[in-house]
Amino acid sequence: MTVLTAEQSREIDRITIEEYGVPSLALMENAAHRVEEVLAREFDPLRQQSVVILCGKGNNGGDGLTLARLLYDKTARLHVVLAGEPDELSPDARVNYQRLREECGIQPAREIPAKLRERREVTIVVDALLGTGVKGAPRGRILDLIRATREFPGAKIVAIDVPSGLGGGGEVVRADITVTFTAPKVEHYLAPGAEEAVGRLIVTQIGIPPQLVTSQLEVSDPRGFTPLFQPRKRDSHKGDFGHVLVIGGAPGKPGAAAMAGLAALRMGAGLVSVTSPLATNIAPELMTETLDNFSLERKTVVAVGPGLGPHRELLARLLREVAVPMVIDADGLNSIAGSDFHGRGVETVLTPHPGEMARLLGRAVADRLNDARSFAQQRNLMLVLKGNRTLVALPDGRVFINLSGSPAMATGGAGDILTGMVSGLIAQFPHEIPLAVCAAVWLHGRCGELAAGELTEQCVIATDLLKYLPQAIREIA
Repeated sequence: MTVLTAEQSREIDRITIEEYGVPSLALMENAAHRVEEVLAREFDPLRQQSVVILCGKGNNGGDGLTLARLLYDKTARLHVVLAGEPDELSPDARVNYQRLREECGIQPAREIPAKLRERREVTIVVDALLGTGVKGAPRGRILDLIRATREFPGAKIVAIDVPSGLGGGGEVVRADITVTFTAPKVEHYLAPGAEEAVGRLIVTQIGIPPQLVTSQLEVSDPRGFTPLFQPRKRDSHKGDFGHVLVIGGAPGKPGAAAMAGLAALRMGAGLVSVTSPLATNIAPELMTETLDNFSLERKTVVAVGPGLGPHRELLARLLREVAVPMVIDADGLNSIAGSDFHGRGVETVLTPHPGEMARLLGRAVADRLNDARSFAQQRNLMLVLKGNRTLVALPDGRVFINLSGSPAMATGGAGDILTGMVSGLIAQFPHEIPLAVCAAVWLHGRCGELAAGELTEQCVIATDLLKYLPQAIREIA
């Protein structure tokens, strides 16, 4: 699913208005109709609802004013509150302010009537205060109204486009439902606190030409992974599904490489070799080599880093000699931090957590999306920036947002499991690496969700994730 930035959304609106001849007022009318339809569907019957619409000064407020006109005589009670003065409204919002007064006889209030809070009769609060691209934290009357959304016990909060304040670094409306237009916005997924603020996201269409809705940012859709999990041919053999070599497992950390090897096996790789002396204790199916004497011959994927320890010379050698896809994690990342290494396009996959990413950048991560995208492009590699809403950045500038995952995965070894899953899936689909990486990341997160659901968030350990991999695969196969 395509995701738009605030700048892209504004440009698409501009082109629609100026080049396709769609009046801006028509787009605002369509937006209000879509919100009305959601309210009618979600809160049937509307005639029994008491609705408060909070309207800002810009076009988001204009959507709210238009919605108020559409809801006139359709609800039990309707109250409209304006955050600014009428002469502060945007041109389109001012037109709908006048229409609301003239056609419906509704004069928006300047404040929320005290009696509404006292009676506790409000059932729906519509947030039309601020839209996308907010700069800075809300203040003044906008801030007062954002805080007021919490003062209606039992009322459902419906945000138009985005919950007000999201992405501004200050207080935010916490919506039960967010109704957005054309496509999801980046704030819905990556703004701090987005998961708690957005609620259920509903994407609607308002007449923007579909061909204009393009972006290099997408949400990973598990339905797109189905081709990777079709039944295998009856005459398949282990050589058809690749041979993964996991380089790691130095003294004191043998389990990290062993877990990565186990995950590669469970993900479906035909053969897995691990430079860890304890690998066969975890799975007798794993073959072992040593850190001092491993062979790259006949290996189709090399995963390096889990439990490796500092090995800058080894990493430099591998970057020169490995001619197959390589997945670099953990100590492998620390061993190339500060160097000017470059990858081989999608055949070089890095999987840092935020701390490792900071070492790669030489500074703290300031903007997850832009830092991941620019690093992948500049270094010619694929980057899996782990964390809540893991990002998969490609060297061509595309970025995929992963929505699966759970706090239960905040446990030692979970990253090693991901390294193995990524390597195991690449081994089977070396010509579809971007799809394989996105699929492995989604499955890893989904396993965490399933494990947490059964074991609780506190009791999950890394190897538990693999117990739920078959169930996760069945959901998309």
